[in-house]
Amino acid sequence: MNKKILQLAIPSIISNITVPLLGLIDVAIVGHLGSAAYIGAVAVGGMLFNILYWSFGFLRMGTSGMTSQAYGKRHLDEAVRMLIRSLSTGVFIGLLFVLLQVPLQMVAFHFIDASPQVTTFAIVYFRICIWGAPAVLALYGFMGWFIGMQNSRFPMYISIAQNVVNILCSLFLVFVLHLDVAGVALGTLIAQYGGLLMAVLLWMKYYSRLGLKNHLKNSLQIRAMRRFFSVNSDIFLRTLCLVAVTVFFTSSGAKQGDVILAVNVLLMQLFTLFSYIMDGFAYAGEALTGRYVGAADKRSLHRLVRLLFLWGGILSLIFTLLYAVGGNSFLRLLTNDTDVMIASQTYFYWVLAIPLAGFAAFLWDGVFIGATATRYMLFSMIIASASFFVVYFVFYDRWGNHALWAAFLVYLSLRGIMQTCLSRSALKSKIKAVDS
Repeated sequence: MNKKILQLAIPSIISNITVPLLGLIDVAIVGHLGSAAYIGAVAVGGMLFNILYWSFGFLRMGTSGMTSQAYGKRHLDEAVRMLIRSLSTGVFIGLLFVLLQVPLQMVAFHFIDASPQVTTFAIVYFRICIWGAPAVLALYGFMGWFIGMQNSRFPMYISIAQNVVNILCSLFLVFVLHLDVAGVALGTLIAQYGGLLMAVLLWMKYYSRLGLKNHLKNSLQIRAMRRFFSVNSDIFLRTLCLVAVTVFFTSSGAKQGDVILAVNVLLMQLFTLFSYIMDGFAYAGEALTGRYVGAADKRSLHRLVRLLFLWGGILSLIFTLLYAVGGNSFLRLLTNDTDVMIASQTYFYWVLAIPLAGFAAFLWDGVFIGATATRYMLFSMIIASASFFVVYFVFYDRWGNHALWAAFLVYLSLRGIMQTCLSRSALKSKIKAVDS
């Protein structure tokens, strides 16, 4: 079982680490063009697309859970139909983004308080990258499907290839053709469609024997689509709660001044680093939970959950020790601003509590998605998110920025606690549904 977990988790961790590289590469390239406005434009544009695509992450998560259950049942025809549903939904939503790009742009930039020059360049970036929406959302479907089929290597290969293509194309377009921000945006766009093309080619080479055309008609039946959207609507609403907490965390820091904003952003990088590792194990949990739920294999499912939490507990302790010993050194790699470093010491102990407080939430998310127990996951997220805002507004006047970090830890902890309490009934009901 440990071998199965690691075979799925390690490639997923590598894939997770490559995701922010796409944005970092763009920033690094425009950072050598001699104008801070270019950096601001790419940062703003990247933030907009992160929020936009993040909201539709259900195309990966829901596909992973339902595909892994079909795999566990050995219903490979249903697994193929799941891919068709996910791809058709992703492409449809992506095309809507392209068609509605003007109103989307107007709404997005209405809420962004940037300089006129940054706004102008950011709009150029947005108008080019929006054409990649169908590719990005279709690729979400492929990524979730591969993971559901117990194959996390293909998403890793695709993520690495996308970064290579993005680097080469952006360097050529910016420094050879002198397209500046437009060149960076085009490089990202090419990488997105390159990733989709690679996913299609991998599927055709390794999975085409499962057939595709024969399942087109039966894939979009009303009953099947109703279940598809029921699971995904829960994940969508859960993601909106997550986005609300994340955006509020950043905006609250910004209201407290540049130094506090910088401190919060830097300290949050330690949480983000930890989340890449835990998400890898969560993806393994998705794939294997769905497989065992589909096969109605209670024994293997319970063993999987025990081992996932053993890995999570050990890694949380390791990260806590690493942050206690080397956290400040890591922060110094990110900034040499003395004021920020001094201020960060006041809040650093909150970061030390994050791994142990948060690892259960990550792992249960993976298990619940794999079991398609998404309603339980949504309920837990709503309670945790509401608690975040209650703690913040009750204690902010007395605690200031400490209230923000306390609220975040309560939010992380409650997600894990709620899902732990609900896990027995959630998994039992899902296995019972499969048996019947």
